[in-house]
Amino acid sequence: MGHSHNNSHDHRDLKGRNLLISILLNIVITVAQVIGGLLSGSLSLLSDALHNFSDVISLIVSYIAERLSKKQASLQKTFGYKRAEILAAFINAATLIIVAVLLIIEAVGRFQNPQEIESNLVIWLSIIAILGNGFSVLLLKKDSDTNMNMKSAYLHLLTDMMASVAVLIGGLLMKYYQLFWVDSVLTFAIAVYLIIMGYHLLRDSFKVLMLFTPESIEVEDIVSVVQNIEIIKNVHHVHIWQLNEEEIHLEAHIDFKEDITLSQFDIILHEIEDLVFDNFGINHVNIQPEFGKCGDKKVIVQD
Repeated sequence: MGHSHNNSHDHRDLKGRNLLISILLNIVITVAQVIGGLLSGSLSLLSDALHNFSDVISLIVSYIAERLSKKQASLQKTFGYKRAEILAAFINAATLIIVAVLLIIEAVGRFQNPQEIESNLVIWLSIIAILGNGFSVLLLKKDSDTNMNMKSAYLHLLTDMMASVAVLIGGLLMKYYQLFWVDSVLTFAIAVYLIIMGYHLLRDSFKVLMLFTPESIEVEDIVSVVQNIEIIKNVHHVHIWQLNEEEIHLEAHIDFKEDITLSQFDIILHEIEDLVFDNFGINHVNIQPEFGKCGDKKVIVQD
C-alpha cells in the first residue's frame, strides 16, 4: 500500500562502475606506494599505502553492498538487501575512525623521532596518488550527497587524497628545507578531520539501522495532519522508520468515527498517502483501520 519512488537503473549501474574504477585505481596506487615506501624509507608513504589499502577494502564493501541492494526481494528476504548500503556505510565509517586513530598514534611517535627520508620518490609517488584519488573523488562526488554508502566510500578517498597532498607537502619541505617533522603534523591534522567526518556518518547510519524516526520528521505533525481528515477520530500506534535512503515507511492504527465500507476506506487511504508523501516524503504507508475497538490509543505504544 503506498507510493514507491526509485532512481533509474542506468544511474545505479553508473554508481557500480564508478566504484569499480576507483577500486582498480586504488590497488595500483597502494602497490606503488608500498614499493616506494620501502625504497625511500618514508613512513608517511607506507602509512598512506596502508590508508589506501583500507580504502580498497572499504570500496569493495561499498561495491558489494551496492550490488546486493539491487537484488530482488524473496519469500525469505521480503525487503531484499535494501539495507546493505546502510550497513556498508556503518562499517566504513567505523573503519575510517580506526584508521584515523592509528594515524594519530603513528604521527605522534614520528613527531618525537623524525626520520631522514628519500624525498624525490616521495614527491613523485604522492603526485600519482593525488591524481588517482582525485579522479576517484570526482567520480563518486555526485552520489555521495544522496547515498550514505557512496558517501563513506567518497570520504575514504577524499581523506586519502588529502593524506597524499600532506605527503607531497612534506616531501617538498624535506627536500628543500630538511623539515622532517612536517610529515607527522600533516598526518595528525588529516586524522582529526577523518574522525570528525567518520563520526557523523557512523551516527547517521546507526540511526537508520536502529529504525529511529528520520530527523526531518515530527511524529506529532503527521498525527495532526492525518487527524484533520473529518472522519478520523484518532491516530495511534505509530511507527516511522527509514528502510534505506529512498524509502520511508509509516505504519499506524486509525480509529474511525463511523463504520465505513472498504471502498470508502480506500479513498481515505489514498488521501492519507498523498498527504504524508507531499508533506513528509513518506512513500510507504501501511494503515490498520479500526472502529470502536478497545485498546491503547497512545501515539507511541511500546509492545
